[in-house]
Amino acid sequence: MSDYKYSTLAVHAGQYPDPQTGAVNVPIYLSSTFELTGIGTDRGWDYSRAGNPTRDRLEEALAALEGGYSAHVFTTGMAALSALFAMLRAGDHLICSKDVYAGTVRLLDRIVSGYGIEIEFVDTSDLKAVEAAFKPNTKMIHVETPSNPLMVLSDISAICKMAHARGVEVSVDNTFMSPVLQSPLALGADIVMHSTTKYLNGHSDGLGGALIGSTPEHKERFGLVQKAAGGVMSPFECFLVLRGIKTLPLRVKQHEENGRAIAAWLETQPKVHKLAYPGLKSHPQHELALKQQKGFGSMLSFEVESREAAGRFLAALKIFLSAESLGGVESLASHSATTTHGSVTEEQRGIMGITQGRIRLSIGIEDKEDLIADLEQALAAV
Repeated sequence: MSDYKYSTLAVHAGQYPDPQTGAVNVPIYLSSTFELTGIGTDRGWDYSRAGNPTRDRLEEALAALEGGYSAHVFTTGMAALSALFAMLRAGDHLICSKDVYAGTVRLLDRIVSGYGIEIEFVDTSDLKAVEAAFKPNTKMIHVETPSNPLMVLSDISAICKMAHARGVEVSVDNTFMSPVLQSPLALGADIVMHSTTKYLNGHSDGLGGALIGSTPEHKERFGLVQKAAGGVMSPFECFLVLRGIKTLPLRVKQHEENGRAIAAWLETQPKVHKLAYPGLKSHPQHELALKQQKGFGSMLSFEVESREAAGRFLAALKIFLSAESLGGVESLASHSATTTHGSVTEEQRGIMGITQGRIRLSIGIEDKEDLIADLEQALAAV
């Protein structure tokens, strides 16, 4: 289906009618085991940890949406990252964007480093810093772009050229953009990671993660991790993501329309400082966003003067919900220092540039005029 345009892919990739019944929606195969056809033979499935028909359809859809060789889904985004880093061995060196979701930092610092893997957090928006970070034992660069929550961009194509010249693979966390607005594999990346909990699901009612690889070796490796370590997405969660993908292009279009309007309005507000949204010409990496993204999305963050001011703002919101997560149809607001980055130290947050006044918004698909009015009355409380 690779010849079809994106909206057609979203509706039909992996989601063809059930051959046995003609059901338009992919059935939820809630079976842990499958009848064998003989000794050592089956109909394609034997045990749901190793493979499930509903999961197969979701993985087929995600591979098509990202233009990958194969896709592999897991219980959460963190489980997907764990499977990604399971490619590394003791003595390997990993470069990771320094401005990333704190859960990624926690996983690397508190678990992965214990396996004898050398981890280095680098400002991947600075190509000279990336180049200086390479070592003879560097095996992978993991990039989050745009970053959470400061919306810092990394030049995927340039990083991939540097990495591939040294035999290093590049993985990109594409959660914030979704496959609609950014195609890391087309820009040269080797692996794409998603928290499917976010835009791919789109309805804040299921957890999941995915890895999309570009080679047969990735398929073999990630398939092994699924089977050997478990952590696979359940059939019901797979169904929820498949349902979400069908409307992904439509939802992202509305998300972004609202995101652009709200960012433009926030830029005029005197109580808003250090607004981060790559769609604004004032963003230092606006030109890079134009080059490597197909849009600017609906994630942004800004600062108010203090933690107390942030608390007053969040408490005054009426439509925006004060909650963690992102990418659902509803608009969310969160205090970054105590939610997404509450698990790292104050010193680490300082290095990242996350202050106590930093607020992150996930702009939903409600009427943008209502959302702006809600933000206006909440800022009046600051």
